[in-house]
Amino acid sequence: MSTEDFLDHRSRRRVVITGVGLLSPLGLTTAENWRALEAGQSGIGPITRFDASAYACQIAGEVKGFDPFTVLDKKEVKKFDTFIHYAVSAAREAIEDARLVVTEEDAERVGVAIGSGIGGLPLIEDTHSTLLEKGPRRVSPFFIPGLIANMPSGLISILYGAKGPNTATVTACATSAHAIGDALHIIRRGDADAMIAGGTESVIAPLAIGGFSAMRALSLRNAEPKRASRPWDRDRDGFVLGEGAGILVLEEMGRAVKRGAPIYAELCGYGMSGDAYHISSPSEDGDGPFRVMRNALADAALSPESVDYINAHGTSTPAGDRIETIAVKRLFKENAQKVPISSTKSMTGHLLGAAGGLEAGILALSIRHGVIPPTINYETPDPECDLDYTPNAARKAEIRVGMSNSFGFGGTNACLVMRRL
Repeated sequence: MSTEDFLDHRSRRRVVITGVGLLSPLGLTTAENWRALEAGQSGIGPITRFDASAYACQIAGEVKGFDPFTVLDKKEVKKFDTFIHYAVSAAREAIEDARLVVTEEDAERVGVAIGSGIGGLPLIEDTHSTLLEKGPRRVSPFFIPGLIANMPSGLISILYGAKGPNTATVTACATSAHAIGDALHIIRRGDADAMIAGGTESVIAPLAIGGFSAMRALSLRNAEPKRASRPWDRDRDGFVLGEGAGILVLEEMGRAVKRGAPIYAELCGYGMSGDAYHISSPSEDGDGPFRVMRNALADAALSPESVDYINAHGTSTPAGDRIETIAVKRLFKENAQKVPISSTKSMTGHLLGAAGGLEAGILALSIRHGVIPPTINYETPDPECDLDYTPNAARKAEIRVGMSNSFGFGGTNACLVMRRL
């Protein structure tokens, strides 16, 4: 690092996480999610949203017991697809957790950056059926606003009066990690003092299950849904689709300290990279994942030796898990075996565009509580995946620096680095 780069790292605005809102197959709140993660519980089960008996994959990580009327009134609920309901719920929790109040005086200094990898696919399916059965006059005027991927950001800004930067990221499974990283840059450069950032997804629907099944990307362990998501295990056979939302409140550190906000960790590094290789598969040498982790650590002005934990992308696909392992070995070299890694997707399934937000929230909680969540269902080691994956039981640990990886179709990668204060 050059002298100029070092001085830039010292002088730029620092950003902290002051609020966490999580909604997943493990629970409707952050506290419920954390209890399940510590206990190594699985949120995977048979699909109940539709009759999946004709599909190769019949399991998913569904959010259970969610009532949208607790976060929106009846008219608003009907306007929007479920992924937007989830975003409002998680954002409300994060904002309340941060004790963030948007006033008229600071409204232009508070922004929103929430993405979705796919958006309102179930609403598209339902409206298409209505169109075919009842004609175009029965298509709702709220159809388009109810499904577009930027509406979570738009609606949350309306609900809370946040008039600062308002944006949405769509980068497949890296979506919400990119949204959080972009929000970090927005605050660093002075365009906002606080950002509500993350991602949301709800596509447990016939087209999504059919499409991912056609790609042979999903686990077919239908008889044992809770054992289906098994990152790095030799017998892994694909990912399990999940749903939910993960949203953080990010703030400029001086502002957060001044108002006495709770602080989970400093968000100190953000990396991006592109594989330039294949529409859905990472390159065999793990170059893109390697470079995104390297870039995030460089942004944080930290060395690989400082990392105490990696919340990995770890989807439970045969190629993806092996290649992420290769990338970790390339970056950490002789220390690779010493760095605890885990995939919380073993419990939540893969939330696609919401995965990075959920896992960033989990990393912040891990740092706060000094606990590494496990990789469950790790039963038979794969000779090609031979790192410390925190198998089957949570582990107490001092986490001073942690990383969260998110990789998406199209070869897009994101990595977030957090540091305990």
